[in-house]
Amino acid sequence: MLFPLYWMVNASFQTNQQLARRSPHWLPWGGTLSGYRDALSQQGGHLLASFVIAAGATLLTLAVAAPAAYALALLRTAGGRALLSVLLVVQLVPGIVMANALYRIFSSAGILDSAAALILADATLAVPFAVLILRAFMTGIPRSVLEAASLDGAGTVGTFCRIVLPMSRNALITSGLFAFLFAWGDFLFATTLNLNSTTWKPITVGLYDYIGAGTNTTSWNSVMATAVISSLPAALLLVIAQRHVAAGLAGGALKD
Repeated sequence: MLFPLYWMVNASFQTNQQLARRSPHWLPWGGTLSGYRDALSQQGGHLLASFVIAAGATLLTLAVAAPAAYALALLRTAGGRALLSVLLVVQLVPGIVMANALYRIFSSAGILDSAAALILADATLAVPFAVLILRAFMTGIPRSVLEAASLDGAGTVGTFCRIVLPMSRNALITSGLFAFLFAWGDFLFATTLNLNSTTWKPITVGLYDYIGAGTNTTSWNSVMATAVISSLPAALLLVIAQRHVAAGLAGGALKD
């Protein structure tokens, strides 16, 4: 399973002449960094666009999902069970159906081919998942803690901001990480809602065009270098947040 990742890194350091040989080079001896120079010069704008879109989708997802999960988990919200069922069903809707519906909506709103369209679309995909993760964790917060905060004069908003959010740190990091990964790896929304924009073309589409244009199929070290660079943010985030993600998922699984 890890071999394709190894070969991607290995090929990114080899010259195109080495990659064209029939006998493969298992290690990049006598390699080059030209692929990375080409990737950064030609795909740097797409990487920045992906980061802006993924960060915006993550912030929007948490801004919507955290208070929604709080209401469903700790407040007596009318129709809460029905809403939970809807959130579960939404996870089963094919992405292409959602993309077509969002295309009509965003076209009417005049925000196609913009960062706002992709941020809203990616957040739409991530919010139901984040609500379920956060709600599962928040149901385990002791009622006594909430009652103590109420006795101290904290209202609903104060309890949410001062008590619930700090105690839900692991679940927030987990939800935010998955939202970021959803947006970073998105290809369907990017190709459906961003057909004519070159400014906000994410790296997934940039890499697809890089290969599909036909002009770079002889420069495979640049293609592989682009793939390596585009994988680094997700890999680094997973390594840094691994402990919080494990705690967030385990806490929700045990306390729901």
